[in-house]
Amino acid sequence: MQINDVSWTRPVTVRLQCGLERSFVGVHDALDFLENEWPLRHGERYDRAVKTCRGAMNDAIPLIISREAFVAACLEADMAAVIAPGKAITQPHLRPVRPVHHW
Repeated sequence: MQINDVSWTRPVTVRLQCGLERSFVGVHDALDFLENEWPLRHGERYDRAVKTCRGAMNDAIPLIISREAFVAACLEADMAAVIAPGKAITQPHLRPVRPVHHW
Protein backbone atom coordinates (compact mmCIF):
# COMPACT_ATOMS: atom_id res chain seq x y z
CA MET A 1 0.00 0.00 0.00
CA GLN A 2 1.46 3.33 -1.01
CA ILE A 3 0.80 6.07 1.49
CA ASN A 4 0.60 9.61 0.18
CA ASP A 5 1.01 12.44 2.65
CA VAL A 6 -1.55 14.73 1.08
CA SER A 7 -2.69 18.06 2.46
CA TRP A 8 -6.11 19.58 2.30
CA THR A 9 -6.45 22.99 0.67
CA ARG A 10 -7.39 24.41 4.09
CA PRO A 11 -6.56 22.88 7.47
CA VAL A 12 -9.30 21.93 9.90
CA THR A 13 -8.99 23.25 13.44
CA VAL A 14 -10.83 21.22 16.05
CA ARG A 15 -11.72 22.24 19.58
CA LEU A 16 -11.04 19.12 21.61
CA GLN A 17 -13.24 18.07 24.50
CA CYS A 18 -10.62 19.37 26.96
CA GLY A 19 -10.95 22.84 25.41
CA LEU A 20 -7.66 22.92 23.49
CA GLU A 21 -7.61 23.55 19.76
CA ARG A 22 -5.67 21.37 17.34
CA SER A 23 -5.13 21.83 13.61
CA PHE A 24 -5.12 19.05 11.05
CA VAL A 25 -3.51 19.84 7.70
CA GLY A 26 -4.35 16.69 5.82
CA VAL A 27 -5.42 13.10 5.58
CA HIS A 28 -2.46 11.58 7.42
CA ASP A 29 -2.92 13.89 10.44
CA ALA A 30 -6.64 13.18 10.57
CA LEU A 31 -6.32 9.40 10.20
CA ASP A 32 -3.62 9.23 12.86
CA PHE A 33 -5.88 11.15 15.24
CA LEU A 34 -8.91 8.98 14.37
CA GLU A 35 -7.03 5.72 14.91
CA ASN A 36 -4.92 6.62 17.94
CA GLU A 37 -6.49 9.47 19.93
CA TRP A 38 -10.18 9.45 19.10
CA PRO A 39 -12.42 9.66 22.20
CA LEU A 40 -15.17 7.46 20.73
CA ARG A 41 -14.41 4.27 18.84
CA HIS A 42 -17.84 3.98 17.31
CA GLY A 43 -20.27 5.96 15.30
CA GLU A 44 -21.40 6.11 11.73
CA ARG A 45 -19.47 9.30 10.96
CA TYR A 46 -16.34 8.02 12.68
CA ASP A 47 -16.40 4.86 10.54
CA ARG A 48 -16.96 6.92 7.40
CA ALA A 49 -14.11 9.29 8.26
CA VAL A 50 -11.66 6.40 8.76
CA LYS A 51 -12.70 4.81 5.45
CA THR A 52 -12.58 8.03 3.45
CA CYS A 53 -9.21 9.07 4.89
CA ARG A 54 -7.75 5.67 4.02
CA GLY A 55 -9.24 5.93 0.54
CA ALA A 56 -7.86 9.45 0.05
CA MET A 57 -4.38 8.27 1.02
CA ASN A 58 -4.61 5.73 -1.80
CA ASP A 59 -6.02 8.26 -4.30
CA ALA A 60 -9.33 6.36 -4.40
CA ILE A 61 -11.39 9.13 -2.77
CA PRO A 62 -11.19 12.91 -3.36
CA LEU A 63 -9.50 14.92 -0.62
CA ILE A 64 -12.53 17.14 -0.09
CA ILE A 65 -14.64 14.08 0.77
CA SER A 66 -12.14 12.96 3.42
CA ARG A 67 -12.03 16.47 4.88
CA GLU A 68 -15.83 16.71 5.07
CA ALA A 69 -16.05 13.24 6.64
CA PHE A 70 -13.46 14.20 9.27
CA VAL A 71 -15.37 17.37 10.16
CA ALA A 72 -18.61 15.38 10.43
CA ALA A 73 -16.94 12.84 12.73
CA CYS A 74 -15.66 15.66 14.94
CA LEU A 75 -19.16 17.04 15.26
CA GLU A 76 -20.54 13.58 16.02
CA ALA A 77 -18.01 13.29 18.88
CA ASP A 78 -19.02 16.69 20.29
CA MET A 79 -15.80 18.36 19.18
CA ALA A 80 -16.44 21.66 17.49
CA ALA A 81 -14.76 21.96 14.11
CA VAL A 82 -13.54 25.51 13.72
CA ILE A 83 -13.01 26.06 10.03
CA ALA A 84 -11.19 29.23 9.06
CA PRO A 85 -13.24 31.41 6.73
CA GLY A 86 -11.98 32.05 3.23
CA LYS A 87 -10.42 35.31 2.22
CA ALA A 88 -12.78 38.18 1.67
CA ILE A 89 -12.99 39.30 -1.91
CA THR A 90 -12.43 42.98 -2.26
CA GLN A 91 -13.25 45.00 -5.32
CA PRO A 92 -11.72 48.46 -4.92
CA HIS A 93 -13.10 49.69 -8.23
CA LEU A 94 -16.68 49.48 -6.91
CA ARG A 95 -18.03 52.38 -4.88
CA PRO A 96 -20.16 51.73 -1.81
CA VAL A 97 -23.86 51.99 -2.41
CA ARG A 98 -25.53 54.87 -0.61
CA PRO A 99 -28.85 54.17 1.06
CA VAL A 100 -31.87 55.55 -0.71
CA HIS A 101 -34.05 57.80 1.42
CA HIS A 102 -37.71 57.99 0.55
CA TRP A 103 -39.01 61.23 2.11
